[in-house]
Amino acid sequence: MSKVMCGGRAIGFSERLSALKPSATLEITSKAKAMIKAGEDVIILAAGEPDFDTPQSVKEAAVAAMKRGETKYTPASGTLSLKKAISDKLRRDNGLEYAVNQIVVSGGAKHSIYNALRSLCNPGDEVIVIHPYWLSYPEMVILAGGAPVIINTSREGGFKVTPEQIKKVVTKRTKAIIINSPSNPAGVVYSKNELSAIGKICLENGIVIISDEIYEKIIFGNEKHFSIAATNPDVKGITVLINGVSKSYSMTGWRIGYLAAPPGLVSIISNFQSQTTSNPCSISQAAAEYAMRSEELGKELESNRLEYQRRRDLMLKLFDGQEKIKPFKPEGAFYMFCDISGTGMGSMEFSERLLADKKVAVIPGHPFGEDKYVRLSFASDLKNITEGVGRIRNWVDSV
Repeated sequence: MSKVMCGGRAIGFSERLSALKPSATLEITSKAKAMIKAGEDVIILAAGEPDFDTPQSVKEAAVAAMKRGETKYTPASGTLSLKKAISDKLRRDNGLEYAVNQIVVSGGAKHSIYNALRSLCNPGDEVIVIHPYWLSYPEMVILAGGAPVIINTSREGGFKVTPEQIKKVVTKRTKAIIINSPSNPAGVVYSKNELSAIGKICLENGIVIISDEIYEKIIFGNEKHFSIAATNPDVKGITVLINGVSKSYSMTGWRIGYLAAPPGLVSIISNFQSQTTSNPCSISQAAAEYAMRSEELGKELESNRLEYQRRRDLMLKLFDGQEKIKPFKPEGAFYMFCDISGTGMGSMEFSERLLADKKVAVIPGHPFGEDKYVRLSFASDLKNITEGVGRIRNWVDSV
């Protein structure tokens, strides 16, 4: 255990927190930004956030809220008006009926996921995590006192989990499973039938589903987003739906996420939040409410989605014919998971050397559970994508 001297005596830190790993995404992005600030010509293809600015009308809604004096505490679980907007959104977009007492607003989707895990897990409870996973899932499970159980998927299987794989890892300790569609880092989108099959297994085994749907509006081609909660009324009763405004509305810094769940669990989560963080930012809540109710913003979101699709297609085309790097075609989100096994390097070495040699920042796959891959983000303009991939190809050929 790490210790520090305080008042002449050694003070030990929390073992659980001391074992936490730093976020590789934030670490590499911060290093790349520092290099840019120092005057270096760095291309960042690592971002986990949209490069589009928050819509101007959302900013104006926030200013208006401040002028109205909405700068005080709100109810710990969020304002009633924002909860109503979320309830309307879930009905309109997902065909789901949630009352306002089934919704908790928090400081981002990550916060909502942790709230759910912390409220569900007892020491030793198992939570199923699907590989490749968003790097924070296993860490949050451990923080909540649970034990992550990783199910490995394959590129050949579309990086999708099957009901049979879930059955094999279920034990008496299995408490929950985390589903992410569209997914980070591979951009996987599950069909309604696939989700229905997963929901059936969870119902049969009493497993709570934590459904992370933060990339719901960033989806390509003929793919459609389905919430697993909408596949079956009984499945809805065991699902914690997670979403927010960060990715779709380019509002990452505003820190507004939410969850919708059965009333009993929502009550526990609300109490937990009230005793820890209290309410999310009042001004951000007003901005999020405007964003979710605005019909005009739908056009802007669709324009952004089409631009992401153009960028994805360009990135795929630029890698065409490169034998040492093989991208997996994403159907949603704004990431491209690339097989680098042909280079003979692990993901950490690849990412560190690429940044040092060619000044291109990408995210190693190791923290996502896959050391033979790196994650590139196409939340960057076409010029940066073209230049960045060009540098990568030249570097790979040279090494």
